[in-house]
Amino acid sequence: MINKHILSNGLCLLHEEDNSTQMVAVNVLYNVGSKDEHPDRTGFAHLFEHLMFGGSVNIPDYDRPLQDAGGENNAWTSNDCTNYYCIVPKDNVEVAFWLESDRMLGLDFSQQSLDIQKSVVIEEFKQRVLNQPYGDMPLLIRPMAYKVHPYRWATIGVTPDHIAEATLEEVKTFFYKHYAPNNAILSVVGNISFEKALELTEKWFAPIEKRDIVQLDLPKEPEQKEARFEEVFRDVPQSTLLKAYHMCARTNEDYQACDVLSDLLANGRSARLFNRLVMEKQLFIEVNAYITGDIENGLFFVTGKPVPGLSLEDADRLLTEELMTLTEDLVTEYELRKVVNKFESGDLFSNINYASRAFNIAYYQMFASAEEVDNEVQRYLSLTPEKIREVASKIFRPENCSTLYYRSSSEQ
Repeated sequence: MINKHILSNGLCLLHEEDNSTQMVAVNVLYNVGSKDEHPDRTGFAHLFEHLMFGGSVNIPDYDRPLQDAGGENNAWTSNDCTNYYCIVPKDNVEVAFWLESDRMLGLDFSQQSLDIQKSVVIEEFKQRVLNQPYGDMPLLIRPMAYKVHPYRWATIGVTPDHIAEATLEEVKTFFYKHYAPNNAILSVVGNISFEKALELTEKWFAPIEKRDIVQLDLPKEPEQKEARFEEVFRDVPQSTLLKAYHMCARTNEDYQACDVLSDLLANGRSARLFNRLVMEKQLFIEVNAYITGDIENGLFFVTGKPVPGLSLEDADRLLTEELMTLTEDLVTEYELRKVVNKFESGDLFSNINYASRAFNIAYYQMFASAEEVDNEVQRYLSLTPEKIREVASKIFRPENCSTLYYRSSSEQ
């Protein structure tokens, strides 16, 4: 049973008791991601993923007291949100409430701390994007697919210069605009009663004042009405191609069908793209299909790395032909149920784990309601072959696609 309580400062507490473990997961989900950044200061949400571990008003070292309490922690950032969690033994759970509340209250905004985290983030940008083969592909495909929406840049940002040039005042402003009790969801799952969770939440979070959160009026991305194409040459061992189709938002009734489509194409060795293009025809080294799952209208990616000797043009044609079969023919009930059953088992295991459950209920609360997490499987079970074909026909249209040819410099 999911318990819910809203504090006077706007913080939403979610709780679920699980006595099968001796641990407690304390998860804080902030409703801020890369889509909330200024176009000239991208990468800020990711920067804060690091800054939040750099010391708060009263606690100079976040990790040390948590480790002393036998706990562990981590965080990640997406286009839509930033998630922090820590896992502690039930007897030391108050340490987690103390740590999370203090960094929500305020960070140690010193120039030294900022400079350290900026250097870490800039180095990560170089390692993941500039010095990693194929690392800049997201930075190329997103601005091709999106022209006005802030999804046009990746979570890591457009350029490390945006982080390098960030001032301490800009960083403070971003924090107080977004990292606030009335812009956060606290979910507590594990061996703790609702009464105890509420008591600790009131003790540590209630004194934090709500802040003036300005919800951005994000521009709506216009419908793409013609195919887009870009070609680049890079020092990589093998050419590859990436296709991005616009798809619906996470809250749209077509979302589950989009997810199933990506699994039909590329989830496992029996999936269509791998089975037909890699195993049977042996024309590709790698193939994949996946969705972004964004809260607003996202992207459906299809990528392929052809074998040496097969041109990207022919590879593109072969991939497109596979996609078009989904718009013309009905998938079999067996093929559909196989994918849905795999989702159902994954969803079950995800929600059995108390730490995953803590994030899941917070995430659903952010865009719908926490209780909807337990209705998701039914949405997948209700899908039909006709629905899959209908949604495939909406997505896999030539004019809805942006294509990137990422050629090896050896082809020049």
